[in-house]
Amino acid sequence: MRIGLIGTGRIGSFHAGVLARHPEVDALVVADTDRDRAALLARRTGARAVPDAAGVFAAGVDAVVIASATAAHAELIGRAARAGLPAFCEKPIALDLPGTLDALRAVGRAGTVLQLGFMRRFDAGYGAARAAVRSGALGRLHTVRTVTMDPAPPPAAYLPLSGGLYRDCLVHDFDMVRWVTGREVTEVYAVGSDAGPAMFRTVGDVDTAAVLLTLDDGTLATASATRCNGAGYDVRMELAGERDQITVGLDARTPLTSAEPHGPSAPAGPWPGFLERFAPAYEAELDAFVRVARGELPNPCDGREAWRALLIAEACELSRRERRPVTVEEVAKEAGGDPGHDPSATP
Repeated sequence: MRIGLIGTGRIGSFHAGVLARHPEVDALVVADTDRDRAALLARRTGARAVPDAAGVFAAGVDAVVIASATAAHAELIGRAARAGLPAFCEKPIALDLPGTLDALRAVGRAGTVLQLGFMRRFDAGYGAARAAVRSGALGRLHTVRTVTMDPAPPPAAYLPLSGGLYRDCLVHDFDMVRWVTGREVTEVYAVGSDAGPAMFRTVGDVDTAAVLLTLDDGTLATASATRCNGAGYDVRMELAGERDQITVGLDARTPLTSAEPHGPSAPAGPWPGFLERFAPAYEAELDAFVRVARGELPNPCDGREAWRALLIAEACELSRRERRPVTVEEVAKEAGGDPGHDPSATP
């Protein structure tokens, strides 16, 4: 296969290394608005650099991986759809619901495949948790807790482009709540704090947030996140049922220190960031995309999945601003449509 990669920043460079090593990828074509960065990555991975995204589409590629700046995602998804190419795109599709809806409708009209980059779906721990819930091993699920904590804030220039903590960070937790439990979120109540670095207040974002989510079967879930967890990168999920409870993300590198006299001490090498923590999951999702593009695998995370996670994030932003519970249905109706179903998606 010939794969085109658009965007050679941190995650794009990681994806390039994975694709360059993949046994089914015969050629890799890369492009970036920073041409020098693209050329350097091409030399390092054995890829071919082209001047821009148009060059990628003109290179006769069989599929496209989109890892560019978020503002370009929707346009590139539409371009891939019109070219009849399968596309993998890092989340989000767009920073707002109308842009997301337009891109998904373009994919629907073209009948092409769009796989979204929710890498936690390919993490072994989350997969095991999903299997435990679906098997009934936990009994009736009554409580879910998720935590996502970054060790340090991103650069100030990133914040206005990020979409905010709910859309950029907690959207992964919202996707996992849906994917692991098999239930839909019906209502949220969200709060946030901007008491940390001033750059968050400047752009109207928060550095720390907490959300109470009600699922359609009455299960309660909480999701919390922060940009300022100095102990290290911490991503966990706890699921408690009437028979048993389990946790995802608890290992020798989890940046937790027990306050108990005989509890575990702080890890010697805590997780420094998301690429290190989820490296195997990132590799697995790209391998899945190659198989999807070859027609060997149903789409494991289609655009509608991203849409539903974004609806929850949008409901959280509205809830935080207006200090009230918000139903996801309210936000969906305000968005004015439904992207429909991707026929290539896993049921």
